[in-house]
Amino acid sequence: MKNNFKYLLLAVLIVCTKFSFAQEHNNTAKHQEYKKALVNYDDFKNLVTEVENHRKQRLINLNTFLKMSKEKNVIILDARSTFRYNRKHLKGAISLSFTDFTQQNLNRLIPDVNTKILIYCNNNFEGDQIDFASKIADVKPQVETQILSNRKPIMLALNIPTYINLYGYGYRNVYELDELVNIKDKRIKFEGTVK
Repeated sequence: MKNNFKYLLLAVLIVCTKFSFAQEHNNTAKHQEYKKALVNYDDFKNLVTEVENHRKQRLINLNTFLKMSKEKNVIILDARSTFRYNRKHLKGAISLSFTDFTQQNLNRLIPDVNTKILIYCNNNFEGDQIDFASKIADVKPQVETQILSNRKPIMLALNIPTYINLYGYGYRNVYELDELVNIKDKRIKFEGTVK
């Protein structure tokens, strides 16, 4: 009798397991297939190629940046995180975090695509690695060779994707600060909760 009960229990367990597996397989098969994400690497590559020469002509030093900032119909755009912007930013800069770049947000903030836009990022300032932490990848290869060990760090400044995206959204009057400025430079003023 005990053996019969064991066999019966084992048979019920096997049937339940098979039923559960069949249900799970049916649920998996019913998952909806989605179309491809709204991501196109070729579009991005083409845009980068188009932007390259345009950007080269719009890299400016601090004196030019400051002079332009006083002109009419000019904004200084800070695309760093809202947290970093609130802590410390160039005086007069407006904020739109890069992660919030959409056609609608940009149109609301900068309705005229002809507005002169001045941009900067963390990699434009030295002397404050808390509020202007440099974005540099210094990845060491797993296999060390003389050639690989001589690789320079990769600069991952926010300026470049900011410039490319602004251009892609139709803003062509963009200028980028092209110097590494010490935060103690008397020509610049900062605002925020930390000055």
